[in-house]
Amino acid sequence: MSSFENLRVVDNFYQTSLFFPMPTVVIGTLCEDGTTTLGPYSLIQPYYVAGKDYYAMLLSCRNSSNTAQNILRNGKCSLNFISDEPKYFKEAVKLSWPGDKPSDKMPKCNFRLETSMIEEETGEKRPQVLTDAIQVIECTWVRELDGADKDMPGELNGYEGPYHDFNGITSKFGAHFILKVDKILMKKKYSDAIINGVRACDFPNLPVDYGYRDSKNFWYHKKRHMKAELLQVRQASLESVRYAADRADDKVKFTDEALKTILGVPRVFLPIVLKGCVSWAKENNVELVTEEHMKIINDKRAKEKNKK
Repeated sequence: MSSFENLRVVDNFYQTSLFFPMPTVVIGTLCEDGTTTLGPYSLIQPYYVAGKDYYAMLLSCRNSSNTAQNILRNGKCSLNFISDEPKYFKEAVKLSWPGDKPSDKMPKCNFRLETSMIEEETGEKRPQVLTDAIQVIECTWVRELDGADKDMPGELNGYEGPYHDFNGITSKFGAHFILKVDKILMKKKYSDAIINGVRACDFPNLPVDYGYRDSKNFWYHKKRHMKAELLQVRQASLESVRYAADRADDKVKFTDEALKTILGVPRVFLPIVLKGCVSWAKENNVELVTEEHMKIINDKRAKEKNKK
């Protein structure tokens, strides 16, 4: 006999039939008058993470929401990750009532806003970002995927089909948006941790919520403390890594000392790592990659300095 109970799968099953942990993200979009409006979301996650020429997030939402209508109109948004301080989470919940117009809710909003870094650099009009956020992802909707480029705003009582499979208007009341990652912004304390090596005390206090589990409360929990579990390191033999390296490129080669620095890379990721090393070598006119070169390639601080 099963040790489980069978729960009925209903609408919004992730809230009503599961205890499903999710992020809390405040999304900024541009209204028709060029002002920024904010809405909290949890159904957002990484989508394209490797192997393409860009990275992307996936947002699922009501197609009649201010957020969806604005993305359909101009394709720009900012994904703002707030801390778990009660005053910030309370502010996010205050912004979440369906049907509220931006002109009604934004004058009462206590989140501080500042100009997008992309707008500062290029002059392109973008949604503002939360000064109070820990990190922000500035995004552009990839509207050409799944034939969603013809989807337009304006339908607030439900869209008629046919519907797309994974991008744009995907049901009468639903939408999915594949959002290209244009820029990741992060407060210095946390970017320094990522660049220099993260410790348990360096993780930000990001809330985890469980959605509207009843008609009264929005449940979430605060970060307590992080616990680390050591990874199982399985080193490949130098011979097997050499075999792959010798076939990575016909001109760029590696010393044994260079290859020893990547013996711990899982076999499935080794071709990607070697391809990155080869690309760096060609960009820097290097035909024999040494251990010192590998240190440069793996030095995230050097990469950050080069970006700046």
